[in-house]
Formats: sequence, structure tokens, C-alpha cells
Amino acid sequence: MTLLAYAGAALAEIAGCFAFWSWLRVGRSPLWVLPGVASLVLFAFLLTLVDSPAAGRAFAAYGGVYIAASVLWLWLVEGQRPDRWDLTGGAICLVGTAIILLGRRP
Repeated sequence: MTLLAYAGAALAEIAGCFAFWSWLRVGRSPLWVLPGVASLVLFAFLLTLVDSPAAGRAFAAYGGVYIAASVLWLWLVEGQRPDRWDLTGGAICLVGTAIILLGRRP
């Protein structure tokens, strides 16, 4: 369930931010803000579904998923093929996510 919540949150956050990017940087209609805000609200809701006793830990682990999803967005939506540095950085972040999520705690 955690991985699904993180994947959905990443997609919602990136889409919401991309809507603002499209409006302010690419010259799209200000109406792009409406689905962008809805997407960002969905993002925040999905993070509350993560089973964690501490919000900060859930958010920290999510950071790696967000970075990896952003690299995929770069490739699949923006048509920019990730280079080895994008892929290496994303992989390192996912390792960090795994350490946070799977680390033994007292």
C-alpha cells in the first residue's frame, strides 16, 4: 500500500507542479492552475495514506520516489531522454528511500 500511495502522490505532485510550470514558463492558459491545484491536493491526501508513525519519515522516504518519478516524467512526458547522471541520481535516491522505509527501529 505504501508504494502505491507514494507512486500516486508522485504522479499527482509532478502533474500539479507541471501545470503551474506550463502556465508560468510555457505560456499556457491560467486555467491550467485549476487542475494543478486539484492535483496538489490529491498529492497531499495520498501521503496521509502512508503507514508511518511520523510524518517526517514518510515525507523523507517519499523524496526518493519523487525524484525517480521526476526522471520518468522527464522522459515520458517531456520527451527528454534521461542521461546517466539522471539515472544514477534517481537510483541513489531510491536506495535512500529503501533505507528509510526498511531500516530496523527499536
